[in-house]
Amino acid sequence: MTSKIVVLDPITAETATRMRGLLPEGMQLEHAKNRDADHLKAIVVDADFIVSGQIAVDAALLAAAPRARLLHKWGVGVDNFDLDAARAQGVIVARTTGSNAVPVAEFTLGLMIGLLRNLAWGHHTLQNHQWRTTQLPKPSYMLSGKTIGIVGFGAIGQNVARLLRPFGGRILYNKNRRLPEAEEQALGVEFAELATLLAEADVVSLHCPMTPQTAGMIDRRALQSMKRSAVLINVARGGVVVESDLVDALRAKEILGAATDVYETEPVPFDHPLLTMENVVATPHIAAMAADNFESTVLQMWGNIARVARGEPVAENDFVC
Repeated sequence: MTSKIVVLDPITAETATRMRGLLPEGMQLEHAKNRDADHLKAIVVDADFIVSGQIAVDAALLAAAPRARLLHKWGVGVDNFDLDAARAQGVIVARTTGSNAVPVAEFTLGLMIGLLRNLAWGHHTLQNHQWRTTQLPKPSYMLSGKTIGIVGFGAIGQNVARLLRPFGGRILYNKNRRLPEAEEQALGVEFAELATLLAEADVVSLHCPMTPQTAGMIDRRALQSMKRSAVLINVARGGVVVESDLVDALRAKEILGAATDVYETEPVPFDHPLLTMENVVATPHIAAMAADNFESTVLQMWGNIARVARGEPVAENDFVC
């Protein structure tokens, strides 16, 4: 008997073909063509397994999928899933733990350098037929020797620290539970309370999950506690930062700049003030996307789906609820 996997993200036909080439035996794949709520409900009616990356899965969407046995995150953060509704409906929730750690860490490094050195601004001005070498929107700084503050220190944060070590700066980290001293020494990092990290870092990089404790954590007060020469990087979740406060802080030059791949509302409205600022680098939630990481991530998802199809539990590290 064939089981049906539905991918809620409106992927391209090429991506769907690549995913089908990796399917376990006895599985078929369907994917969304758009983000319309009625369309999503229609395609999950006979779904046995649901996969979603950026599409929110609420109680109403789950209710439209009475056969669903597993809801799998294409990524790590499950803040866009209604976990209570999944439990109530008996739907297992899993994620691809660790799958995007290196791609997101590399992207973070790119955002740091791109923002500090005005790379995106330079590209944009040339595209608009301007040669503005003496009219930079903000001073251009090296990453080498800077103090970097990493907020959230799971697999992604630790990979960021590893990539930063050759730059010779000080690396502070903050998380709920401090690492053993030997691990800190191996990673070349120092633990710091959030207030200390914000005050001392030249670059504050966010890698924490979206939780009730982290929602709105970076507000105007937090931004004002940073150095005026500091920059903020957000590849965590948009809701960790109060975007209106960030806009105000940037306009008031309370921090030097910001780079963000995530937003409070996604897709981000095209009239959002952050998209018009010369001291901002903005990307459309693509930090985890790397063609050479695609196969291993998809196989991780398909492996969990195959396990559930056989009546087995998903991989322990990938299990959410």
